[in-house]
Amino acid sequence: MNTPLNAAYDRRTVWLHWWVAFLIVGLWIAGQCINWMPRGTPKIMFRSAHIAVGVVLALFWLYRIYWRAFRGVKLPTLDLSRLSRFSRVYHQGLYVLIGILLLSGLAAVWIRGDNLFELFIVPAWDPGNKELRRSAVQLHEWLANGLLAAAGLHMLAALWHHWKRQDGLLHRMWPTRLSQRAMSPSFHDQ
Repeated sequence: MNTPLNAAYDRRTVWLHWWVAFLIVGLWIAGQCINWMPRGTPKIMFRSAHIAVGVVLALFWLYRIYWRAFRGVKLPTLDLSRLSRFSRVYHQGLYVLIGILLLSGLAAVWIRGDNLFELFIVPAWDPGNKELRRSAVQLHEWLANGLLAAAGLHMLAALWHHWKRQDGLLHRMWPTRLSQRAMSPSFHDQ
């Protein structure tokens, strides 16, 4: 079964999806590289950039939730099977996991304390408690790895829909289809 050309999410929903995905992957890569930076200004700037981009991700995430809930195009599921219900719960779980990851990042900054771009200091919540600092950062790292794994499964499921089921699901969220949909008269009514 193929999805009709105009059965796709609106432009803003698509771009918010891909920007959030891009920011998550970029932040994960940056997080893996923080400890490679030499101590001092390079590490402070790199970690500060990681924190700042995390705040940008939080803003995109909040706006994406708002947009999907109140403004974006809502498409029907392709079928009403258990797999479809699982998919809906899985997507909601991704949103929740992103939110928990963002909160853990903010908590790590607050618990550890930080120097942001050498402009201002976030004081440590409990400066003498190195174990708490280590645990907060480790939790954030575990959550980031878990989110990346969950997003990888999400991607594999989309590819399975595209190549195995050939049901057009991937085309609903694919950015290059926007220019083709823009030629469709129904696209301008969105």
